[in-house]
Amino acid sequence: MSTEIRRATVADAETVLTLLLELATYQDQQQYVQSTAEDWQRFLAQPEVLVLLAEVDGEPAGYVSSLRRPYLWVGGDQLALDDLYVREQYRDGGVGRQLMLALAKEALPDRLPIGWGLKIDNTAGYRFYERLGAKLVTKTAASWSPDVYERLLDQDNV
Repeated sequence: MSTEIRRATVADAETVLTLLLELATYQDQQQYVQSTAEDWQRFLAQPEVLVLLAEVDGEPAGYVSSLRRPYLWVGGDQLALDDLYVREQYRDGGVGRQLMLALAKEALPDRLPIGWGLKIDNTAGYRFYERLGAKLVTKTAASWSPDVYERLLDQDNV
């Protein structure tokens, strides 16, 4: 098997969305995906959005997505890893590691730290990232949806 890792372009929007929907389904989170192929065309045109695609023998095998953003604590930027996904038939073949190393290669010239979130019950993910030498810190992620905070603002007449 020949694996190629490359930066996704605007022309890859449908492929990236398909992979994202597969990941969301795998995580039983598909109801939360609202992005469209048009959204992904817009995202992939932005230089701060970095999506790397893995192709095995020309077929999409997975992706890693990240966003370059300010990291206020360190006074510089970081790569905020959003998703790492490898299709089931390509797992345990090194594709995830290749994607992570390709992301690291993108971050290295500016020495950007790479940060991401991980569900506590994702034991396979913990093992994978520990093998890469990542420091894992338990932290709870919070999300505040516009529907909820809009109601609060309306109630408080702010």
